[in-house]
Amino acid sequence: MLLLATGLCVAAGVICLSPARAAPPGEAKARFFSEATHDVSPTMKSLARAAATAAKPAGDPGLLLEIRPERRGPERVGTGHGVDAARQSSFASISALTPSANFDGLSNNDNFALYGGRVNPPDPVGAIGPNHYVEAINLAVAVYNKSGTKLLGPIALGSLWDGFAVPQCADNAGDPIVMYDQFADRWLITQFTPPSDTDNWNCVAISQTGDPTGAYYRYAFYTGPNFPDYPKFGVWTDSYVATTREFGPTVEYGIGVYAFEKNKMINGQPARAVGFYLDGNNPAILPLVGDGLLPAYVDGKQKPLNAASIPLVGTQDDGGGYGATLDAVNIFELSVKWRSTPVASLALAAQLPVASFDSVFPCAPTSRDCLPQPGIVDPNQFLDVLSYRQRALHRLAYRNMKTYDAMVTGQAVEAMPGVAGMRWYEIRRSGGSYSLFQQGTYAPNDGVHRWMGSVAMDKSGNIAMGYSVVNGTNVFPGIRYTGRLSRDAAGQMTQGEGTIIDGTGVQTSTNSRWGDYSSLNLDPVDDCTFWYVNEYYTAAGQASSAAGWQTRIASFALPGCRP
Repeated sequence: MLLLATGLCVAAGVICLSPARAAPPGEAKARFFSEATHDVSPTMKSLARAAATAAKPAGDPGLLLEIRPERRGPERVGTGHGVDAARQSSFASISALTPSANFDGLSNNDNFALYGGRVNPPDPVGAIGPNHYVEAINLAVAVYNKSGTKLLGPIALGSLWDGFAVPQCADNAGDPIVMYDQFADRWLITQFTPPSDTDNWNCVAISQTGDPTGAYYRYAFYTGPNFPDYPKFGVWTDSYVATTREFGPTVEYGIGVYAFEKNKMINGQPARAVGFYLDGNNPAILPLVGDGLLPAYVDGKQKPLNAASIPLVGTQDDGGGYGATLDAVNIFELSVKWRSTPVASLALAAQLPVASFDSVFPCAPTSRDCLPQPGIVDPNQFLDVLSYRQRALHRLAYRNMKTYDAMVTGQAVEAMPGVAGMRWYEIRRSGGSYSLFQQGTYAPNDGVHRWMGSVAMDKSGNIAMGYSVVNGTNVFPGIRYTGRLSRDAAGQMTQGEGTIIDGTGVQTSTNSRWGDYSSLNLDPVDDCTFWYVNEYYTAAGQASSAAGWQTRIASFALPGCRP
């Protein structure tokens, strides 16, 4: 790895960023800054009591709001299907998996009750702690026990920041992330602020204790005129990490990478941050970052080594719209030391060629509204595959396996002509070097689209993956999952396919948005039980709205993982 004292260097296939001196305009550099402000919220229980007694809006049953003006990136017309060299075309012979907990989460009807209108997409996300599951959607939050009983909510997402010194954080802007940090016993809930040409923030709320229904330390971190779209957060030993897709009045497109001073934030103290900007207008950078990077999110009881850099992963498709010349996984490393004079660096650590895949579907010109639904003949009502963005999907689940580090993630691809499948990866780091340990594309030959997934690994090295399903005849938008054991043949999901919920309705809105993400997490108590949240449709939801989506939360474990 070559690090120079310039703001940006490209040498020996390595992109380096260093805060050693101010970089010329257009180059990337580390920018250290302090929080805009912080304070303490009322308890979430008190917010829920206030929401329960507040006057309800009259509402417009037909009102459907898009969360923000969609930044679609470069459009790319499909040029024919490229063979997926890692496709698993058959089901495992093992009988299907069965969930344990399995209950409905938040829905668009909750938004109607809170705001008098509905939104699309839902952006369902959640995290599991010792006793609670916390779910967030656009634009609400709720807390459940592990049996599925709702203990609190729904409350408006922005209400967590009511009375905050940055009032934009109290807007119900969306793109939430929920995390449980088991090392600190804290919950994090985040959102961005409404897009502005002048002032934007990342808003972060951290629970004062391990009780998610209590009070939260509230922080705002300023991003200036750059709107931090699609924020994805990760947990590390001494930092919380975020990546964003950034746009601004003088910035066409780029990727933001941020680290926040964790040990201050969990104690409600003034906190510092560092940010990097990877300029999407730089032809040397754009193919490497594509439409976004994912930060590592630590699972398991084994912390990363103290000196370990924080991995961030992106993918690239040589048939996509970002100029890549090969199909690959790109791994950046972020290093931050929170000294009295902090230091940080960000570098491209590895580019790992992968089996060929095709992220662009034959549904030009946008290559997004691609997936048919039963009874739907208008292509404008097909569902958003969101694969052409060539980005890995939440989360980058990291695990210290003592002799090596393992990371898993996945993305939607065109596995067969016009059929979506889920490509997944296991990446390992040993002695500072990265390798692609295994990869696969789960796409059994049944004509069912599988997409909008999330991947995680339990403490035994078993891998699970949850995802959305649909086809144009008899599979309504629903949720399924699969898995493999650590001893199984590489690249294969061997444990059959389980159903979390079968859909019974369809989305009829011409706002085709789906996702934009889901979340598969590990229970910190046993480190074996997976918890998954995603969206689906019921007949009742279809009757209530053109975008009457419902979320579902379920747990399951794979054989052989012992608490």
